Amino acid sequence: MKFIDTCEIMAIAGNGGNGCMSFRREAYVPRGGPDGGNGGDGGNVVLVADNSKHTLMDIRQQYHYKAERGVHGKGKGMHGRRGVDQIIKVPAGTIVINAETEEILADLTENGQVVVVAKGGKGGRGNANFMSPTHRAPTRHEAGFEGEKVKLWLELKLIADVGIIGFPNAGKSTFISTVSAAKPKVADYPFTTLTPHLGVVKGSYGNAFVLADMPGLIEGAADGIGLGIQFLKHIERTKVLLHLIDASADESMVERYKILRNELEKYEGEVSDKLEVIGFSKMDSPNEENIAEFEAFLKKEMPDTAYFKFSSMAQEGTKELTDHLEGIIRRLEQESEETL
Repeated sequence: MKFIDTCEIMAIAGNGGNGCMSFRREAYVPRGGPDGGNGGDGGNVVLVADNSKHTLMDIRQQYHYKAERGVHGKGKGMHGRRGVDQIIKVPAGTIVINAETEEILADLTENGQVVVVAKGGKGGRGNANFMSPTHRAPTRHEAGFEGEKVKLWLELKLIADVGIIGFPNAGKSTFISTVSAAKPKVADYPFTTLTPHLGVVKGSYGNAFVLADMPGLIEGAADGIGLGIQFLKHIERTKVLLHLIDASADESMVERYKILRNELEKYEGEVSDKLEVIGFSKMDSPNEENIAEFEAFLKKEMPDTAYFKFSSMAQEGTKELTDHLEGIIRRLEQESEETL
């Protein structure tokens, strides 16, 4: 399925129904009073986070989302029915922004979370509401009020436990297809992955966690080069970064690592502060000189950072890596529960 992470829509709430002007007309009741009912309120436009949705593609198929107007009031004191709400289901992780004011209206991060983005107009009052001791036969009644109309910008940021980052062709897609049921496109050329993929890993200790295979990062991404910001914004919600570096390439692993770290630090979000685990990928055809240099760098400059050597093709070392990630996620969740 194609991944759509942004779209613009127009939310149009329903207008209120009109109030009714009516008088009682019954046999043997010479002076029947006013009995015009009120109009019903217009329906709202409501966004609901739904974990069964993973893309904004369906929403992007249309632009106008309109709720039902309220039903008009009738005689004999009959009030109009309220208009039906327009419900829009969006993926969890969707940010709702007023496209004109740029105000963030909601950040829908949990399944079932609801936000009313456009309120329906109030129904008009019928003439029965305007009767008084001095005015026994009022003809005054109100039209329904207009519903709100709001232009919205929806932006989806993936919610995953682990974000897999790395240069193009670093082995990210092969890794996620090896350790989960996700089947991203895999080929030996840069930018095979043009959209994020999610994979669920069943841990050895009974915990499942979600991996997000991100598009390849390149130098200048923080400035919008390549997939740029489209890539970086998706890793803002992840708990842990798994940084994969191709151990078979000729280029220095140290220099490639520094370039990626520089891009993370230049980005406005807090992605550079996330807990990081480093993976030496493609160890089935290692460049020993580069590996030795990088190991020395990590031991000296980043002694507290865990790193793992693995080969997705040979399926060696992947279990040790996923077990470590599972332990981190479990610890972070426990710490989060303790702070509540």
